[in-house]
Amino acid sequence: MNQQFLRLPQVREIVGLSRSEIYRRVSIGDFPKPVSLGARAVGWVSGEVQAWVKQQIAVRNAARKAA
Repeated sequence: MNQQFLRLPQVREIVGLSRSEIYRRVSIGDFPKPVSLGARAVGWVSGEVQAWVKQQIAVRNAARKAA
């Protein structure tokens, strides 16, 4: 599997959340943690972000079936 690091603007575009909401969810364990890329740079593993997106879709679909 070809993994790459996504920077915050890319993550925001993919998930549709603001910077503060992404970091809030990271702090409560509801979003993948970023990886340190240097003294002042972080990135998210693309596969982890995509897995989070798929999980959100699965939760939505399960809620629809339960209703």
